[in-house]
Amino acid sequence: MTTQQGDTAPDQVARLLALVPYLLARGEVRLDDAAAHFGTDADQIERDLRLLFMTGLSPGLPGDLIEVDLEALEGDRIIRVDNADYLARPVRFSPAEATSLVVALRTMVEAAPDEARDVIERTLAKLEEAAGQDGEGLLRLHVTPTPLESSTVVPVLESALAHGHQVEISYHVPSRDQESRRVVDPRGLARIEDLLYLDAWCHTAQGDRAFRVDRILAATELDTPVADPGARARDLTGGWFTDAETTTVTLRLAPPARWVIEYYQVTAQRPGPDDTIEVDLEVASEQWAQSLLFRLAPHATLLAPAHYAASFTAAARSTLSLYQADGVDFG
Repeated sequence: MTTQQGDTAPDQVARLLALVPYLLARGEVRLDDAAAHFGTDADQIERDLRLLFMTGLSPGLPGDLIEVDLEALEGDRIIRVDNADYLARPVRFSPAEATSLVVALRTMVEAAPDEARDVIERTLAKLEEAAGQDGEGLLRLHVTPTPLESSTVVPVLESALAHGHQVEISYHVPSRDQESRRVVDPRGLARIEDLLYLDAWCHTAQGDRAFRVDRILAATELDTPVADPGARARDLTGGWFTDAETTTVTLRLAPPARWVIEYYQVTAQRPGPDDTIEVDLEVASEQWAQSLLFRLAPHATLLAPAHYAASFTAAARSTLSLYQADGVDFG
């Protein structure tokens, strides 16, 4: 999904969800007026409208998709949409769908920023009121906050975000079984599936990091302001989370070792000689890389970094010498 600079995919989705009802309520709207209303530029609104051609009701046949009058858009810069009346009709949920939505909203509201929390609470109240009118009684549920939502760390992070302050955190890195203390500039909290992440600039690592909140052992809001008050939270929904300092490792994999691609998120891959594949992946420690190579031997070769390869060769020879000392013959 292509968006303007600084415009994330969730931004565009939120704008599209509001754009169609806005247009349906007015019949036709000038392109520049719509851009001003949504706080963006006309080019971005036009890209949004062209994306609407690919949206609509299932199964997505031509008659199911939203229609945009491109002739009016390109000629008079007027927006007209059609075949989207179903978006103006009240939404009906089955009891199971409504219950799932209520549970999700109640979970979200605990970690949502203040500006979003009000919208979520109003939506939740409407859903519960509608369910009560139907007499189902299925939505009167009690959702106990998980340890994540009830963690004392979350309010500290939310306060620092609201005030634009730096935070000192104590963070557990499981790949090294180490605890590190660092100062970060928080940008936002993002829930990805069942986990909550802090998106921040880490002054220790001198780079962007996404810290898992359940691994933040302690957090203290500092009086010092963040270095870049205007920095926006990144879109973490499809990214590779780097919650510790990492090193790029390049491996050459023979066919029996290609399962690595399925089990670990590689950042790049390319064909190698003799039916091998060369892959790049991020590792948090040299010890973890060595452990992986011992599992893959003899079907993998470590190409880079050079000092990792040298230390692995030394470790492999040392291990081999232990077997030879016990009289094991490898033929």
